[in-house]
Amino acid sequence: MAPKAKAKPSAAATPDVAIEDLFTSLNRHIQKSEFDLAVKVSDQVLSISPGDEDAVRCKLVALIKNDSIEEALSTIEQCSKKSSIDFSFFKAYCLYRQNKLDEALESLKGKEGDSATMLLEAQVLFRLGKMDACVDIYEKLQKSRIDSLEINFVAGLVSAGKASEVQGILDSLKVKPTSSFELAYNVACSLIENNNFTKAEQLLLSARRTGQETLVEENLADDDIEIELAPIAVQLAYVQQILGNTQEAFESYSNIIKKNLADESSLAVAISNIISLKGPKDVSDGLRKLDKLIEKGEGPLTFQLARGLDLKLSQKQREAIYVNRLLLLLHSNKLDQARELASALPGMFPSSITPVLLQAAVHVRENKANKAEEILGQFASKFPDKSKVILLARAQIAAAAGHPQIAADSLLKIHDIQHKPATIATLVSLKERAGDIEGADAIFDSAIEWWSNAMTEDNKLDAIMQEAASFKLKHGKKDEAARLYEKLVKSHGSIEALVGLIQTAAHTNVEKAESYEKQLKPLPGLKGIDVESLEKTSGAKNIQNGPIAEVYEPKNKEKTKKKRKRKPKYPKGFDPSNPGPPPDPERWLPKRERSSYRPKRKDKRAAQVRGSQGAVAKEAASSVNSKSDQTASSKGTSQGAEQSKRSSKSRKKSRN
Repeated sequence: MAPKAKAKPSAAATPDVAIEDLFTSLNRHIQKSEFDLAVKVSDQVLSISPGDEDAVRCKLVALIKNDSIEEALSTIEQCSKKSSIDFSFFKAYCLYRQNKLDEALESLKGKEGDSATMLLEAQVLFRLGKMDACVDIYEKLQKSRIDSLEINFVAGLVSAGKASEVQGILDSLKVKPTSSFELAYNVACSLIENNNFTKAEQLLLSARRTGQETLVEENLADDDIEIELAPIAVQLAYVQQILGNTQEAFESYSNIIKKNLADESSLAVAISNIISLKGPKDVSDGLRKLDKLIEKGEGPLTFQLARGLDLKLSQKQREAIYVNRLLLLLHSNKLDQARELASALPGMFPSSITPVLLQAAVHVRENKANKAEEILGQFASKFPDKSKVILLARAQIAAAAGHPQIAADSLLKIHDIQHKPATIATLVSLKERAGDIEGADAIFDSAIEWWSNAMTEDNKLDAIMQEAASFKLKHGKKDEAARLYEKLVKSHGSIEALVGLIQTAAHTNVEKAESYEKQLKPLPGLKGIDVESLEKTSGAKNIQNGPIAEVYEPKNKEKTKKKRKRKPKYPKGFDPSNPGPPPDPERWLPKRERSSYRPKRKDKRAAQVRGSQGAVAKEAASSVNSKSDQTASSKGTSQGAEQSKRSSKSRKKSRN
């Protein structure tokens, strides 16, 4: 029996070997960050084994690492139709990279709460400005061992306005602020939020030093190291600016901008900060710098921040850049552009009060104070919890525009400052300007009642009662003024109140005025004064502890104080005994006004014309002849005119 022949290898065995080799090369390309080649190898694997989950994931990661987000989304859409693999995490990340944050959050809904998904969700919430929800996720992830979790956690706390909780979180995680330069930077930001600028400066210097050491160990180039540490440099310059070291801050900002070795967000913050540091100086240069950060937009605003900046900057930073641009436009009198930007800002930052204040500023610059007051009043009624600054601005605009009643009404709506002395004085002044004396009087009465019941160490009741009594006396309410003065005298017995009571009571109750007048201490030296003789004289000199004697002196013998003669100070080396010739008295006059001035003679030869001698002689002779003819004719006419006048006179006489 013949032996059986060996079976040939099947066709399916060849692809299995090829796939292993392809995955080996795919891993090598990913390790070397050769993402273009990794995508090509992934496509080769998928052509042999369509729907391979590992190949699809490798391709998506390579596309995302290569910033091919659109291609990654199209790949997810194609693979989702052919297989049942869940690509929601990759889709959410791609949408997050495209700044489609709401869609990214929607894609993560219903996903199992693994650590990677929760981290991505926290990042999306951070970018959306939902800081409380972001911090809640980080709190849930504290027990999980995630590298560098504390860095993002501290950043979320600072952005959520919970900078005071940072130290407690670091203690619970058992992490030191200087464990990494990124964490040191974020902790310094929390110190800045807590107004602890000195410690923040020290921590930022430590972060810069640690960052340089770390990045040098990673073999980064000097320019790359400077780019990585640019946020620390900008924040350090800001702290120096706050601490009053404006020259150092200005130099730091200028170096960052000139070198252009910073990421886009740090460069934008440096430009915005140096503009605020310079103020209204060099407005055109500030506008040129901001023009580098913007690009043409659509809709009501014809420009917007560049795409990269719009994604990387926080909402607070974007608002600061737009606000600085609007202020520069106002300083440069470009009111059309300022009006356009001011109308767009409330829609871009609806929770901020700054855009509304800028809208009012534009209207005031256009002499439309009524419109500014209307806008501020509407915002204050719509958002009462944010109305304090708005109402103060409205009161200031109305007072400057000559609308005291509107200004007073705005101040009366701010309840927590109603009874402060400065507010009371302002309100009374505004009511007086508006002619509302009763309203001003009611403000004093309300303030006196409030301070009477106030349990504070620095009680202002006496000062307010004193001013209220003076106000009432000024406007004819003498009984009420006398009542207030009497309370002051009985409670404290101040001399000012006693004098005011006597002056007030003298108009209504003379006996009371005389009784209180006895409480005044007599002035020294008044016992020897004869009032009757004093009234007859034109004046008297008061001599303390002695009799008063009238002194009469003739007017022509008035004594004058002798002026003290001082020796003149001579210049160095000057001998007063031998002063030399006197200086020219006309030395301060211009040369043309001096008596010795002689004007220069005109050069007669300058008018001569060069040329052939015959032509010059003929022209000169003709000009001389013409001039002589003209003079002769003029003399003849003048003499004839005189003769005719004389003859006419003689004729008139003969007729008579």
